Amino acid sequence: MNQPQPLETPPRAKAARSDVNDTLYEQRQKVYPRQVHGLFASARLTTALVLLGIFYVMPWISWNGRQAILFDLPARKFYIFGLTFWPQDFLYLTFLLMLAAYSLFFFTALAGRLWCGYACPQTVWTDSFLWIERFVEGDRSKQMKLDQSPMSWRKFRIKMTKHALWIVFALFTGYTFVSYFSPATQLAQDLANFKTGPWETFWVLFYAFATYGNAGWMREQVCKYMCPYARFQSAMFDKDTLIISYDQARGEPRGSRRTSSDHKAQGLGDCIDCQMCVQVCPTGIDIRNGLQYECIGCSACVDVCDDVMEKVGYPKGLVKYTTQHAIDGGVTHVLRPRIILYGTVLVLLTIAFGYKLSLRIPIGLDVIRDRNQLYREVQNDIENVYLLKIINQDDKAHEYTLTADGIPGLTLTLERPVVHADGGSVLNLPVSLKAPSDKLTARSTPVLFTLEAKDDPKLKITSNAKFLGPRT
Repeated sequence: MNQPQPLETPPRAKAARSDVNDTLYEQRQKVYPRQVHGLFASARLTTALVLLGIFYVMPWISWNGRQAILFDLPARKFYIFGLTFWPQDFLYLTFLLMLAAYSLFFFTALAGRLWCGYACPQTVWTDSFLWIERFVEGDRSKQMKLDQSPMSWRKFRIKMTKHALWIVFALFTGYTFVSYFSPATQLAQDLANFKTGPWETFWVLFYAFATYGNAGWMREQVCKYMCPYARFQSAMFDKDTLIISYDQARGEPRGSRRTSSDHKAQGLGDCIDCQMCVQVCPTGIDIRNGLQYECIGCSACVDVCDDVMEKVGYPKGLVKYTTQHAIDGGVTHVLRPRIILYGTVLVLLTIAFGYKLSLRIPIGLDVIRDRNQLYREVQNDIENVYLLKIINQDDKAHEYTLTADGIPGLTLTLERPVVHADGGSVLNLPVSLKAPSDKLTARSTPVLFTLEAKDDPKLKITSNAKFLGPRT
């Protein structure tokens, strides 16, 4: 008996299916960015070294006997040089987040993706991993040749050396990150003795893994597919925003030529189609195709194109920072409504943050009424009981005087003669208030508690409360 034969897929259907697969599941082509030198490359290198230096060095700086920057989550204290912040100071974090947001809006509207190209952690750490890769494997051509060669002992040794250095660098990065939450010296001792807690171990390994994966393996994929900023940054662009652009009118038609030939007579533009702008791009795009969301504004194409133009004797600026208005032959307007709006809000927020910080008093006072009994009648007086939470946010101990006002003849009774609070501590202080019953004109009367340090009159805070009595 003849067995049915499977139907053969028509060639046209195969081609259509292949096109769909290629469209939906494009295989990543590894990008080998060529090293570039120039003004913007130097600026990026300087920025990266400064940012990495701050990140890695800051946990080792001591300030008044403790780590300069330490976010002590178990104790709910956040030390930033001479200041100690508590959860009650959440307002300052709000100010900082708003300042960061409006700074991003302002500089993006003014000069495009400066953050992405120069200061983004993904960019900075990717450049760091690229430096290690070039140090071990060599320049772009050597890396490509090595990857295309069959596996050998030499290739295995080079690859393992590179990944070993990447892992060490990533682990040190994870350790540094955790040292902002656990003292760096103690964390180093615990790691050396394998005595770190579960959360410390988890975050060191997790942050190391994220750094190794994002900066070592994924690289431009993070910028192209994972980062949301690339998707909404165009909303902050206008025709006066500085962007990296290729001068198409000057460069086209592109083509190779002899250096000594008259390319104008041959009908060619200034672009010699050397592909150098593509080779130096960390995201692998061709800037000559116009502005693309994958462009992170690193300016590598500007530096390399200027270098090529100088070598062939053409004017620089074929690829440059410019605006859409300038490309269209118009006039660029630096001061425009959105820049003025963002700049004004940014200045006002900075002033408000500085003013609020300058008036910050490192004392907290919370008044909690005794809810078991609204009031007590003691002979001709009415008594209310409260629990005061005194938060000494200063680094040193203080003794305080406590007073209460708001009702004639009001007396304050403390359970302890001296109000003493150690530095960075919370003191629970039970107190009672007595007022003559004939002085109470309402069932609820506002009273004011005042707490003042004996050794520093500037350390003074007040808190409102309610004094309850019988109906009159």
